[in-house]
Amino acid sequence: MSESRQNWFEGWRLLAVLGLTLLALSVWIAGMQQFEVDGVRMVIRFTARTSLLLFCLAFSAAALARLWPNAWTRWQRRNRRYLGVTFAASHGIHAIAIAAFAMMDPAGYAAATSPASYIFGGIGYAVIIAMTATSFDRSAKALGASAWRRLHLIGGYYLLFQFAVSFGKRIPDMPLYALFLIPLLAVFALRMISMAAARTPRTVQAG
Repeated sequence: MSESRQNWFEGWRLLAVLGLTLLALSVWIAGMQQFEVDGVRMVIRFTARTSLLLFCLAFSAAALARLWPNAWTRWQRRNRRYLGVTFAASHGIHAIAIAAFAMMDPAGYAAATSPASYIFGGIGYAVIIAMTATSFDRSAKALGASAWRRLHLIGGYYLLFQFAVSFGKRIPDMPLYALFLIPLLAVFALRMISMAAARTPRTVQAG
């Protein structure tokens, strides 16, 4: 990616382009099925996957920039905030599609959910809202640097765990869902390696 393109496709413009694209694609997917239940369920699956991608890009940004500094990882690190907010927008569309599914097919919705999904999914959405609300300079400053770091670190790992459970529980019926665990494991490994590298003192060689 060229530097000029990086400068154009970042910040609020990045958020606007990706957010509007996700919304347009979601409407198009639902429209292909005349906005019936099948179309809504396709939107749920689509936004689950786009949310996974955007979450992984945001949560791996700092580790990748530390381990492999280059034009792409620097762009990713600079735009971590906007990737994270776009992830929240994707999951917002996901929530709207779930609500539509519940209204259009109560029996199917009841069969696809459980008390545990309400509890852990509800916590996940509370985490997303809190992290999004504190992704802006003024709110982050009001929260304080230490509390901000704890919220985004603990919240990030909770969402990683929640994604792993959500996709992992489908593996027995659909083994290809195991592929969705690969980026999550990669992000976790990258963060662990980056953390270890940051704690390892550099050896200074005598000249």
